[in-house]
Amino acid sequence: MLAMTTLGSTNRPVSAIGLGLAALGRPGYINLGHATDLGHDYDPDAMQRHAHAVLDAAWSLGVRYFDAARSYGRGEEFLADWLRLRQPPEGTCTVGSKWGYTYTAGWQVQATHHEVKDHTLPVLRRQFAESRSLLGTNLHLYQIHSATLASGVLTRPDVLRELAAIQAQGIAIGLSLTGPEQSETLARALEVRIDDRPLFDVVQATWNLLEPSVGPRLAEAKQHGLGVIVKEALANGRLTDRNPNTDQLRVLTDEAKRLNASIDAVALATVLAQPWVDVVLSGAATVEQLRSNLQAATIQNRIDPATLAETPSLYWSRRGELAWN
Repeated sequence: MLAMTTLGSTNRPVSAIGLGLAALGRPGYINLGHATDLGHDYDPDAMQRHAHAVLDAAWSLGVRYFDAARSYGRGEEFLADWLRLRQPPEGTCTVGSKWGYTYTAGWQVQATHHEVKDHTLPVLRRQFAESRSLLGTNLHLYQIHSATLASGVLTRPDVLRELAAIQAQGIAIGLSLTGPEQSETLARALEVRIDDRPLFDVVQATWNLLEPSVGPRLAEAKQHGLGVIVKEALANGRLTDRNPNTDQLRVLTDEAKRLNASIDAVALATVLAQPWVDVVLSGAATVEQLRSNLQAATIQNRIDPATLAETPSLYWSRRGELAWN
């Protein structure tokens, strides 16, 4: 079983590795090989069965944090249906979701716009009502989806007060980060206070062997009592055997051979080794990928995060070029 901890100061139980539903809730996503993972079968009922199979495997293997978002197609719906069917005992797991993007792909792999970002009060109110309608009391954490300085969400008093009102209902409030200015956005978030109380309980950020730049700020957030969740630990497939960069792949392959583990487990183990992390998300789209990812909990690799690191601007530029599939 996976090691358990509490998520920052929220007192919510979480496993060291959680499961994100970004690749399970919609036909199109930017992970390398996503179409193959889904077997090119995008029938909603088939996708729900597939998602439930991965969720069942996750639970049996000790995963106790589950991460969704309004923009993950039917991800919240699939998760909510699974929770109703399995009925995990109260207090045994934590469920998080996010608001701020509206899914607009129409259940298509290719779309002009897969999701539309809007961090205004009407969207928060609409999407929170949608999330709460689906997840009910299983909604334990609600996060701003991909907060940035440019979106202005951290300077909107009406939005921040609405989030505080949600928090008063017993739901933890967090923000996920994106882009080369993750560190600056988090610094601003740490300053946000409502009625002389820090607003944010949790931060979710991209940190991996290719993009470790936000690490010092995440350590600071941990010192402030925030729970820390790491997403995109496999860089959307670039830190797996699907990586087209032969030099990066060689470093990962050599370490994987030394440890008799998978490449993805090596990359995830690097995240687990960071003292400030509470949860690292597996973005597994198949049971096999999940089992491979979870090897990370049993190994310790020697790759210095600086070995493969790209500049933030280069990393995020390359991420932006990944094709929806």
